[in-house]
Amino acid sequence: MRIRETRSKFLRLRCDDCENEQIVFDHATTTVRCNVCGRTLVEPRGGKAEIKSRVIEVLT
Repeated sequence: MRIRETRSKFLRLRCDDCENEQIVFDHATTTVRCNVCGRTLVEPRGGKAEIKSRVIEVLT
């Protein structure tokens, strides 16, 4: 039996306004806002989400 590799990843993002770092799912189904200042970091797009801030690291 073969294990399929997932194409989904978690991302560490840095907010452009307050420099806060958060970990988010790259296929987010809801809008993700910064926990500190409330800026929109990720918006859902029906598949892979639209990233609206800087990606610091891709977590596997």
